[in-house]
Amino acid sequence: MSRLLSLPDPQALSIRAKALVFEDPASKALLAKVERIAASDATVLITGETGTGKELIARHVHTSSGRQGPFLAVNCGAFSDTMIEAELFGHEAGAYTGATQARSGWFEAAHQGTLFLDEVGDLPMSMQVKLLRVLQERQVVRIGSRKSIAVDVRLVAATNVDLARAVEAGHFRRDLFYRLNIASLHLPPLAQRPLDILALAHHFIAIYAQRLGLSNVRLSQAAQAQLLTHHWPGNIRELENVIHCALIVGKGAEIQADALSLRGAIPLGQALPDFSSRETAPVAPNGPVATVPDSPDGTQLLRQSLRLLFEQGPVELFSHVERELVTAAFEVCHFNQVHTSELLGISRNVLRTQLKRFGLLPERGARRLHARPNGQSDPFKALSI
Repeated sequence: MSRLLSLPDPQALSIRAKALVFEDPASKALLAKVERIAASDATVLITGETGTGKELIARHVHTSSGRQGPFLAVNCGAFSDTMIEAELFGHEAGAYTGATQARSGWFEAAHQGTLFLDEVGDLPMSMQVKLLRVLQERQVVRIGSRKSIAVDVRLVAATNVDLARAVEAGHFRRDLFYRLNIASLHLPPLAQRPLDILALAHHFIAIYAQRLGLSNVRLSQAAQAQLLTHHWPGNIRELENVIHCALIVGKGAEIQADALSLRGAIPLGQALPDFSSRETAPVAPNGPVATVPDSPDGTQLLRQSLRLLFEQGPVELFSHVERELVTAAFEVCHFNQVHTSELLGISRNVLRTQLKRFGLLPERGARRLHARPNGQSDPFKALSI
């Protein structure tokens, strides 16, 4: 029987993978490595695409470690550059405008437990220096204080970007990278773990069938074949959504292939393409998108569309076209900022500026904050972005 990891609250709305199984040989090897690493106190760096289950692995590291403190998860991209220090290390009353009372930070709250820093590659350079000092000295200093506070915290960090390349590009500190990368775990994309696909599908069928009042739901042979030949750019999160939708729109107790809302599904009998290369085209909702921008057909279609816009004469035409370009690229890349910036050939900082400008990023307060140190919100409540 395969091992299963899932979030404590399966109904929590989340942009993360909510279940992970270890049926495939690659997954079983990963699980064995996770449990060996968990027995130590080493800092762990988890890498992998979005939706592959990095947080679930971090939770398993914690539960297998025997640490008595809490598991707290923080999304480093959820805070502004000016607030991240106060969130991580805390502040004293009067330390800055609005700091009416002293408050502990995430490191203090995770004392004797595990702190999971997701999207650690988003930390500004100034915070990287301070994080390195905390990891080295095992002490934090609140903003507005000169007194250090000892903390016993195991750090698990995760990222979907290549930190080694970020180091070479000057966006991430080399010394911090080496300090985080003591024990590394890489989660392969779901398409590279084919034996996990059906096991996960059956898990999600059981969950959503119960919520929808269905019983004895099964996958047809054709549906199973479609699931196994799909390349899953959205990984486990995409699989969950596909199964949920199929149960809603499907008829009868057997899920048919035509009920699966697979984006760019591969016709049966075709070989699965290699999506491991960074040069491979992302997949759009209606199928693969050509990566040849100077294709005669594509260019001609673009010019025709632009001429129509010129004739209509919309206000702020350039901004309108720019918005549509960024929005379309963001959707094609399944709202992954790294892939979108690569597709457009711009830096991630430039892309984030455009996303904010066009209202494609949520307000800071709407981003997921797993567990507030002061206990104000549920650890596993989340908002989708």
